[in-house]
Amino acid sequence: MNVDNNYAVGVVFGGPSDEHDVSVLTGLQALHEMGRSSRNVYGIYWSKSGEFYSIPPSLEATAFVNGVPKEAGRLIFDTGSKGGFFTNSKLSKKRLPVDAVINCCHGGPGEDGTLQGMLQMAGVAYTGQGIAGASLVMDKAAFYGTVSAAGMPVLPRILLRDDTGDGVPFDSPYIVKPRFGGSSIGVEVVNDFDTARDLARVSPYLRRGAVLEPYRPDLSDLNVAVRTFPSIEVSAVERPLRNDESGKILSYEDKYAGREGMASAPRELPANVDGSVVKDIKSIATALVDIVAIRGIVRVDFLWREGELYLNEVNSIPGSLARYLWVDPPRKFIELLNGMVVEALNSPAVSYSAQGADGSVLERASSIASKLS
Repeated sequence: MNVDNNYAVGVVFGGPSDEHDVSVLTGLQALHEMGRSSRNVYGIYWSKSGEFYSIPPSLEATAFVNGVPKEAGRLIFDTGSKGGFFTNSKLSKKRLPVDAVINCCHGGPGEDGTLQGMLQMAGVAYTGQGIAGASLVMDKAAFYGTVSAAGMPVLPRILLRDDTGDGVPFDSPYIVKPRFGGSSIGVEVVNDFDTARDLARVSPYLRRGAVLEPYRPDLSDLNVAVRTFPSIEVSAVERPLRNDESGKILSYEDKYAGREGMASAPRELPANVDGSVVKDIKSIATALVDIVAIRGIVRVDFLWREGELYLNEVNSIPGSLARYLWVDPPRKFIELLNGMVVEALNSPAVSYSAQGADGSVLERASSIASKLS
């Protein structure tokens, strides 16, 4: 299962997101790995202010500390049947010859369906979730409603709004999470409902929406990766480790403070849990492929203690693309990347068609003006 060398692959990373820096790490990992395998690969950097740039595949993370690297060249993105990324030259406009892009943009518009929609309208094949699946798993309220209706084991979760009453259906303390956030950023633990509601009013991470859940410090995190090509496959189960034993939630620093982002975070892999728990996790993760339209490689996060297991969330573009989880079965990073690219090229996320729009309805239509009178 290899990508033909005639195919050109772009790796897009960064973006106007609070997870921009971690996305740079993930993107560079994918870019370097593809480059080492002699693929035709292009680096596409999405800046914090929303512009696209071509960058040399050999750049390191330090080149992005102050923003756009000096080696970068501005790109213009166009939609349409011949859309895509174009060099911004005064002499000519030349399309970047990429057949597919590997999406490494964590959070924000790179993970919520926005970038996916742009690429879809430009006819550019891309890896990972389609528009609907991406937006669904990014919306913690919609995701909860979907998986709970499907009978998945989940902790209770409610929308937190100004008009939310005091009748919370679970006891304090609480976790307040951004409704549309993709990481631990903006997540807070509070002891009472009034504090939670006040926090939702003032936190910049919660202004677009917030959800409230019971805080269970007795539960541990368990994660697993799922990929959908060439067939549905589930990785080993990991137990992420916190930097301290305070019982607090797994922080952004716990996840990403290492030199390689999520790939260098401390963990127990495989997790030291009973085989029945592993079986349940893999069963739930596999069922989610259809329920939330999983495509590419995702990470599925659970909360667990002996006798209890809860589905927490799906991370549609996980840190380091969850490459570190594939120890059983063992999968090389290049194999995972190639699989996503082949899937993107052979099985587009969405195919649009105007079949049936033959003009007959328009021919039979009466005056529009008469319908408005």
